[in-house]
Amino acid sequence: MRLVQFELNNGERRVGVVDGTRLREVQGAGSVRELALAAIEAGASLQQQVDSLGLGDSHDYAALLAEQKILPPLDHPDPAHMLISGTGLTHLGSAAARDKMHQQAGDEATLTDTMRIFKWGVEGGKPAAGQAGVQPEWFYKGDGSIVVRPGQAFPVPPFAEDAGEEPEIGGLYVIGHDRKPYRLGFAVGNEFSDHVMERKNYLYLAHSKLRSCSYGPELRVGELPQHLAGTSRLLRDGQVIWENEFLSGEANMCHSLENLEYHHFKYSQFLTPGDVHIHFFGTATLSFADGIRTQPGDVFEISQAEFGAPLINSVGQADAVFEPGNVVTL
Repeated sequence: MRLVQFELNNGERRVGVVDGTRLREVQGAGSVRELALAAIEAGASLQQQVDSLGLGDSHDYAALLAEQKILPPLDHPDPAHMLISGTGLTHLGSAAARDKMHQQAGDEATLTDTMRIFKWGVEGGKPAAGQAGVQPEWFYKGDGSIVVRPGQAFPVPPFAEDAGEEPEIGGLYVIGHDRKPYRLGFAVGNEFSDHVMERKNYLYLAHSKLRSCSYGPELRVGELPQHLAGTSRLLRDGQVIWENEFLSGEANMCHSLENLEYHHFKYSQFLTPGDVHIHFFGTATLSFADGIRTQPGDVFEISQAEFGAPLINSVGQADAVFEPGNVVTL
């Protein structure tokens, strides 16, 4: 089952089940978060909750996408109660990167911090079920205010030095009233980062991640396939200027999803009942790595057959929201 959130022309929200080229409304559901919390209280799965409510009106999916009426597939009415985060160095990447790691593995002192944490992941990122493995790199992106709906442009601030895509799979979670995290499913995401800033110094990684992101348009309910192969494309003036395959799923990762989830939700401050978490699991494919520099108006298209419609966003611009010296003393 694949779920979407969308708006009607009058602004009312609906939850829809993808049914080919149509969306069928889940009766009585105004948001996926409400649907999930009701399922938790009922002791039911998300699929069972949808089945119990039943399906109603049908809508043209392509038309809603074209009109940018499709919302992110999970959100919160108060963006401050959403946490957007991610983990890096989680995917095996290219054979060349793996070969380099193995060639240097005999001398820990010669490894860069990047290669060292990658090596730790390869060696200890997939522990036995129910056990904790090595912790991954972790980063914070922002709250729900940074999320851009499918089809819209990323607002790139004037201080940004790059506007680069990161095609990833994200886990979508709601915290139950029992303070336990409940995974609703997964979505294709564009984690979107400033790679020029990051490459200047690895300690700038935290700054480089404080950008907008997008995910969806669909939430895929259930377990993640072991192997996923999608396509990431960059278009300029309607022409494809870069395209590459991106791999995900645990068969292509050096960490298990269970391990990544444990090292996120082990922190008590991330277990506030009712909160929403969007957690990106990392990537190994970037146009930036191939020397591409994006421009305003460029379009990202990330497609993954198992997740339905592609995620499309463009590079936009944003005005400065703060200037040096503008802190007010009370």
